[in-house]
Amino acid sequence: MQEDSILSHIDLAAPAAPAPKAAHVTPTSDAILELVLQSLDDDKAEELVQIDLRGRSSVADHMVICSGRSSRQVAAIAGKLLDRLKETFRISARVEGKETGDWVLIDTGDVVVHVFRPEVREFYQLEKMWQMMPGGERV
Repeated sequence: MQEDSILSHIDLAAPAAPAPKAAHVTPTSDAILELVLQSLDDDKAEELVQIDLRGRSSVADHMVICSGRSSRQVAAIAGKLLDRLKETFRISARVEGKETGDWVLIDTGDVVVHVFRPEVREFYQLEKMWQMMPGGERV
């Protein structure tokens, strides 16, 4: 009976103490890359190429190039990746080309992702340009 009297004195209408806010930690480029690679793998992206740009470009630390089998799959791969970046790291990446689904560019700042339809990828051969070193050596 004594427990009932103690509980009856708790003011349930009183506001609860605010929960402490989690500190926002900026993810590393390697953590973003890991999420990108996992997302692309989960969504069955094909012919994935990863290029390390550290020390070679101020554009980004990493570039990832992959293909989808159709415009619909390219757009879906890009959309899911954007959702996962936002959900996991609260990153709102810049995106170009999602409407057409031929070549979608996703720029997180540290990692740049290109998702192509195979024909478009073959035409531009973007990875060949970035994989060549100044002396003609392959990375």
